[in-house]
Amino acid sequence: MYRPPEKLYPFESHWLDISGHRMHFLDEGPRDAPIVLMVHGNPTWSFYYRNLVLALRDRYRCIVPDHIGCGLSDKPADDRYNYTLERRISDLGALMDHIQPETTINMIVHDWGGMIGFGWAVERSEIIGTMIIGNTAAFPLPPDKKLPAALWLVRNTKLGALLVQGMNAFSGMAARVAFKKPVSARVRKAYTGPYDSWDNRIATLRFVQDIPLDTDDPGYSIVQMTESRLPEFAGKPCMLVWGGKDFVFDHHFLRQWERIFPHARVLEYPDCGHYIFEDGGPLLVKAISDFMDENEHGTPRG
Repeated sequence: MYRPPEKLYPFESHWLDISGHRMHFLDEGPRDAPIVLMVHGNPTWSFYYRNLVLALRDRYRCIVPDHIGCGLSDKPADDRYNYTLERRISDLGALMDHIQPETTINMIVHDWGGMIGFGWAVERSEIIGTMIIGNTAAFPLPPDKKLPAALWLVRNTKLGALLVQGMNAFSGMAARVAFKKPVSARVRKAYTGPYDSWDNRIATLRFVQDIPLDTDDPGYSIVQMTESRLPEFAGKPCMLVWGGKDFVFDHHFLRQWERIFPHARVLEYPDCGHYIFEDGGPLLVKAISDFMDENEHGTPRG
């Protein structure tokens, strides 16, 4: 199994069996500290949040799962696992039931992690604390936004599916275009490393094929329900962090979040891409850390 160099990923692995499949997750920090749940999207994995974990784990308990099929988690075939939004939300619920949190749960979400994270959180909004939302959605595609052609190809054609599973086109493309700032070859390798074979790329394909665009699509009713309940989070501390060079989750999505959470603090980075938590670098990590401390303890750390 692929694992990045310890210098890049200096964490202890934890595993949870969910219906016969091993979910990998990080559990870093004091067990009695406030929880920060970090939910990734496609095709990233817990590696994506490594810098935030390092910055927060001295005073927060950082829970960072790899979705089934992603990162260091098992990658079962279709006949053994249902790669749908509903199942993703259920898996996250199983993990948090295992963690048995007794404190407020702060959330950091990105890409598909927004829909999965909020899909889980709507049933327990009373225990959700600070929310950090980056280049993601928890609502249907905005009416003035079209699905990009590259995603349409993967979602709807056999050629697109072949490119993703046969040539690692989705993870490989993301490792080239989702960054807008220089990253090392080792970091790029860490993003694509878990998806090193046809079988291991199944989730990167199924995530795209599961994008809910119409009422007949699996998961669309979950998206609608989640959107309808987002106002329940309106009084909670919220920071929107946005990479302006994201061709998928672009300004249409940011403006929608601003309408839902008009009180949110907004940090726009015009020169950053979809991988905002990577492109934003140490300054963004510090801004998030300070915002969380301000709302958890009343003041940022010095």
